[in-house]
Formats: sequence, C-alpha cells, structure tokens
Amino acid sequence: MQNNDKKVNRRKFLTTGAAAAAGAATIMGAPAVIANPTKSVTWRMQTHWPAGSWYYEPVFQRYADRIKEATNGELIIETHQPNSIVSTGDVLRGVRRGTLESAFLYPAYWVGDIPAAGHLNGNLATWESHEEMHFFLYEMGALDIIRDAYAQRGVYQIGPVSYAGTAIYGNKRIEKVADFSGFQIRSNGNAAQVFQKMGAAPVSISGGELYQALQTGIADGAHWGSVSAGWGMNLQEVNKYIMQPDLLGHMNGEVFVNQKAWDALGSDHKRIVNDATIAASIDSSAIFRHHDFLRMQDFVNDFGGEIVQMDEEVIQQMRLKSLEVVDELSKRDPEYSGKIGPLLHEFMRITGKV
Repeated sequence: MQNNDKKVNRRKFLTTGAAAAAGAATIMGAPAVIANPTKSVTWRMQTHWPAGSWYYEPVFQRYADRIKEATNGELIIETHQPNSIVSTGDVLRGVRRGTLESAFLYPAYWVGDIPAAGHLNGNLATWESHEEMHFFLYEMGALDIIRDAYAQRGVYQIGPVSYAGTAIYGNKRIEKVADFSGFQIRSNGNAAQVFQKMGAAPVSISGGELYQALQTGIADGAHWGSVSAGWGMNLQEVNKYIMQPDLLGHMNGEVFVNQKAWDALGSDHKRIVNDATIAASIDSSAIFRHHDFLRMQDFVNDFGGEIVQMDEEVIQQMRLKSLEVVDELSKRDPEYSGKIGPLLHEFMRITGKV
C-alpha cells in the first residue's frame, strides 16, 4: 500500500518533527496499516485562536501542515477560525456529534462537563518545565485517565499542546501574598478557584471584552496564558505591570477528535497524529517562551511598564492552595479526578515542591 517515497517522507517527519519527543524510534519501526489508502481523509479542526493572532500560523497551521506532510496527504487537517462552524463554547458537543471532526482548543472550557479537563489544562504552581508536564501526563499515566473522561463524551483526547507559562498582567503590583486581597483578576477554570483562595476576586470576562475591562478598571489584571499570548491580546497597552515568575511553567491547550473519526484511522496515522501533537507541544512551548522574553523587554522599553518579581512565599502558598482545589475536585469527580489527584500529590512530592 505504501511506496518508497511515502516511507522516506514519514521517516523525514519523524526525524525532523517528532524526534524530539520520546518514543519516536518506536514509531519509525512500526508497521503501517492504512485505513483507506485509496483517498484522503479530511478533518475539520476549529480553534479558539483568532486568525490574526501572531501564533495562529506558526503553531496551529503548522500543526496541520505537519500531519498532512507526514501522511503524504492521506490525512488533511482543514483549519478553521473561532465560531466558523460552531460557537467556541459548543465545540465539544460539535465534535461529539460530528458537526466537525476535531478541535485545537483549551480544556478550561469543559471543566463543568469534564472536571478532569482542568488537570490537562494545568494546576497553578505545579509543573515548572515541559519535561515535568510531560512525565506527569504521559509517564505517570494522568493523560490515560483524562482520555477515559473524554471518551465518555464520545471524543478521543489526543493530548496537550503547551502554550508556555501563565503570567499575570495587572494595574496593581503583586509582590506578596497580601497583595492578592481584593485583586480583581480575569480568570477561569481551576485557576480562578486558586486565586480566590489566595484572596483575589476572580471575574469572568470574555476575550473580546477583556481589553476594555482592563482599560476601565472593571478588572485589575488578567492572565491570558504566557506573556506573549497576552501580548497578542494587546494587554501591554492597558496594564502597568507583568508579574513574574510564571505561575505555571506550561499551561496547556489540547487536541481532540470525534471518537468514530479516530477509530477510522489506521495505526500508522494514529501514531503520526499522536507524535505530531507531542512535537507541536515542544515547538509551541519554545516559540511562546522565546517571545515571552522579547515582549518583556519591549514592555519595559517601549511601554514604560515594570516587571515585578513576586516573593517566593507567593509560589509556596499557591502550591498549597492549588492542591486544596485539586482535593476538592477529587471529591466532586471521584471516577476521574479522584484518580488524578493522588498522582499530582505524588508528583509534587517527588519533585520536592511540597
């Protein structure tokens, strides 16, 4: 079913794209099984990122191109902007129903329906590097449990894509734990619960309204992923401070697909998609982190902003509050989060964070 050109192409992909990911050697030696060799398969994949954002092409579109090239056009990812097929908040349902086949999105949207999605997104003050995030999800088995939770909704969770760190932009300085008191921060998901325990006042504000909310003082600050992700939302124009260090080394997005569409793939294509997702996460984290440092320089030099270094006590307290939220989530969702919570406690113990 495969000619030599296809084999060479896939080897090229594995050595240039996914070689950075663990397990690439296994994939190179895997037998090829193609579900439908006579015609290509197309997945419509919708994201929540606006097409005009600086990271849309180098991360999202590049991910789609990587899969098309690796499969010699046998699997085509057709990229779609937010709300182009279904509304962003309805993407999970849309993928389950087959209105679209796949999504490149953000797990916090589903925590009400899939509480374990919050663990994929990331818990504040836990992992500090891509390696730590990766071994918790893949090596310690947390991702397998999360996949089981998504499977109950008729979708296959392929895996995380790192958006790099979680930084706070604000118009009030946060240096000490006491500075969180009353701080109105735009947040969502598990992070909002942690901020509340720290004394802050989380507010729910859509991305389209965030700029004005910060400009008019409705919110004192916000987190929109990393420094450079927030920059893409022009947060540098309406904030005086960027707080460091990042509150999470890697806040994750996600890629998921309709379960029937996933099951229809051959084993070689499944392995390529899985490995392409790991490679995309590595690439994405590097791209965002590089831009983080550049944008912090620009924030100081071009906007007169200040980089504020938070006390170590802030991170220590946030670790404790974050684990409190994790334990509460385990009680509400014993079937899935109840299994992930103990894994996270073990992760925090073996990495010396608690």
